[in-house]
Amino acid sequence: VHSRQPELSFPAMHIIIDGYNLIRQSDFLRHFERRSLEAGRQALLSQVSSYRKSKGHRITVVFDGWENGSPFEERDRQGGITVVYSRRGEKADEVIKRMVLQKGEEIVVVTSDRDVADYISRKGATALTSPEFEEVIVRAAASAAVTAVAERFPEKEEEDDARESGNARKKGPAHRLSRREKAAMTRRRKL
Repeated sequence: VHSRQPELSFPAMHIIIDGYNLIRQSDFLRHFERRSLEAGRQALLSQVSSYRKSKGHRITVVFDGWENGSPFEERDRQGGITVVYSRRGEKADEVIKRMVLQKGEEIVVVTSDRDVADYISRKGATALTSPEFEEVIVRAAASAAVTAVAERFPEKEEEDDARESGNARKKGPAHRLSRREKAAMTRRRKL
């Protein structure tokens, strides 16, 4: 059995996830959180870890520790993901905003918090709602399953490609996009 490295057509980016926001926006993850906060966190980290393995992006999940957490910000690594717990008295939103200010890499922040999303956009990063990111994860998992089947039955994939190539129609955008919109679209395609 050989380990297959993800093939990246784009350089990796840094995805920062508002952990509890994503859990509470997802029917699937909320089911685990009803058992316990730890079960919700582990289900999220498992799902995101699988996504990271297929895409190769750097991922940080930030959880609130502001009510019952440590007096210091805590960091951990799990499944190739950096996990950050905000310090007591500080919300995950503040940690995320601070992380976005670090320059040098493309950043996508996953949150449905409008205030945080607006801040992130003003700083030049891309904001993605939690349901949109969950959809990205589901598509990536489905794509990985299709790839696994195609590797087992390569002749089927060639027939499908031949059939689909005759149906391609090109359409352009209805209007010119701003530089910020183009950058956001490029980051979303990399997901």
